[in-house]
Amino acid sequence: MTEPVAAVADRWFQPESAPDAGTRIFLLHYAGSGASIYHDWPPLIPADVSSQCVQLPGRQERLGEEKFTDVRPLVDTLADCFAAELDGRPYAVFGHCMGALVGYRLAVELHERGERPPVLLGASAWAPKGFRTPPPEQLQVPQSELVDWARGLGSLPESILDDTEALSLMMPAMRADLEVCASYRDDDAEVPCPVVTYSADRDPLVDPEAMASWIPRTRSYLGNRLFRGGHFFIHEETTSITADFVRLLRGRVAGAQPAF
Repeated sequence: MTEPVAAVADRWFQPESAPDAGTRIFLLHYAGSGASIYHDWPPLIPADVSSQCVQLPGRQERLGEEKFTDVRPLVDTLADCFAAELDGRPYAVFGHCMGALVGYRLAVELHERGERPPVLLGASAWAPKGFRTPPPEQLQVPQSELVDWARGLGSLPESILDDTEALSLMMPAMRADLEVCASYRDDDAEVPCPVVTYSADRDPLVDPEAMASWIPRTRSYLGNRLFRGGHFFIHEETTSITADFVRLLRGRVAGAQPAF
């Protein structure tokens, strides 16, 4: 018997940081990780804005569930869950790397279904053009080579890289998530909301001009915030990113920006 969508959705969303807040931010994690990467966000977000992490299957408390390896069914399922979760409050979506890819396609899909889209999309360390997606053959290499590749991005702390048990839990999710990224085929779809982007000057996966590819995807591109650092600059720049994103979200909700 198929589970009701609402029951399935409960597993996809972590508890809200401020359930009584009038505005929400949904946070999408990057490849190989889980909702816990945003553990330091709630204390930095004002009480009138609620943050809520999305947890994909195949990791952390959802470790035993089947992982997605293709972006299309992932977005379709996530859109079903969002449709069941949304309650009329304005909301934003923020994602880093794979999370930004999924957030982009989620916003497009919700709009196409006639559901209420986000009022703001934050895309960090990913762009429709100029993102260096690992080729399919990269996903089939032995674990030691995949670990070396991840180490080069700075994505895994040395404490995990030296922990065989932790790696055995993380690597299947990493491979599956990279397959999701590799499965994506761009179609120039327009986003039904304003977009703000975040990038770093030494990110080996994002070409310097990549964020400009967002400009034709939205009628309201709010610009790129460039930071110093590598692909996972999000962890060093959390305070700056959260402050900027909340400011823009409040502006959208208050009607300070022109209607899309």
